[in-house]
Amino acid sequence: MKQHYSVIVVGGGIVGATTACALAVEGVDVALLDVHNPIRQWPEDERADIRVSALTRASQNILTAVGVWDAMKQRSIGPYDQMHVWDASSAGELHFDAADTDYDVLGHIVENRVTVAALWDQLESLSNASILCPAKVMDLECHADNAKITLDDGTVLTTDVLIAADGRDSALREMAGIQTTGWEYKQDGLVATISTEKSHKNTAWQRFLPEGPLAFLPLKNGDCSIVWTLKHETAQEYVALAEDEFLQKLEQASEGILGEIVSVGSRGAFPLRFQYAQQYTAEHFVLVGDAAHAMHPLAGQGANAGLLDAAAIAETIIKTQQAGRPIGSRKSLRQYERWRKGDNLAMMSSMDVINKMYTQENEIFKQLRGSGMQIINQTNILKNYFNQYAMGLRDDLPELAS
Repeated sequence: MKQHYSVIVVGGGIVGATTACALAVEGVDVALLDVHNPIRQWPEDERADIRVSALTRASQNILTAVGVWDAMKQRSIGPYDQMHVWDASSAGELHFDAADTDYDVLGHIVENRVTVAALWDQLESLSNASILCPAKVMDLECHADNAKITLDDGTVLTTDVLIAADGRDSALREMAGIQTTGWEYKQDGLVATISTEKSHKNTAWQRFLPEGPLAFLPLKNGDCSIVWTLKHETAQEYVALAEDEFLQKLEQASEGILGEIVSVGSRGAFPLRFQYAQQYTAEHFVLVGDAAHAMHPLAGQGANAGLLDAAAIAETIIKTQQAGRPIGSRKSLRQYERWRKGDNLAMMSSMDVINKMYTQENEIFKQLRGSGMQIINQTNILKNYFNQYAMGLRDDLPELAS
């Protein structure tokens, strides 16, 4: 095993593996470390995994640029060309349609395992990429000239840039001494895959309810993935319900928009948190994805924000290397931090405000949000702005996302 890599990425999920691919395809010597080897093969008739992401056009561009989008399509991706949002406590509703844009779809619903499998397959095909798995980082030291990590088997590795993509509870972030700010929402995201009586019509459906939004995300095989934000206690109760009782609750909450809920697979509930790292970088050290920021899932922007991080840090490192400057200096890495931190905070804050606004049962709030939705729905300029933003097509994008 080599003892030094130009870049080491810790965390082989969507964001970490994309970061490694983006660097490797441009010739950067990179290693990807993870504790677990992801599943890359599963039966074709198996129900979709409960963890999915709503990938924007910008994310599609990134995944195409690193050479994995076609492989993802071969496995299964679910395009959606419409989005319908309505409020259970007011007359407010929104309808977005790809026909009002320059594109044929608004985005794609993709199982996380599909994206990760394609990325790991691609990494294995790149001569300057290495996968070290299983491998767990036990110690981190950031020095003036490099970062040094010690693995659980005693192996010591050094790198010019260590990228932490190890999730919301990042061990590396803690080792680096970077503090976070945030709070628990006291809400869980309940996720499952369901079958419905009526067709989802390649439409993403979302209903705002008093405890939080319920989203039906269309899968390619005709099923839907649900993300249901509930109070922690309610979510735990619903996960434990018998299937027929749960289906009844779900059908009622959805207002029967897709008819009878026919069946549901396994259910899981995950605690939601608003959290951001006070800094994204240190000498030879970088945070990306959930390790840097965790946001409410109501608009499905978490994975997309992480993919923009991946594209931005890869572009920063590649351009710094091409200019002949040290890629691991705090000065160089701060360019990435300035680039992404403001955009992420703006997105996180927007999701936080929307979540708080729609969980208020005050009559004035109900009227205001209902009127606001109707104004947006009837104003093409506003609608187009929100459409473009939701598709990830905004200013100052990394080159891979454009």
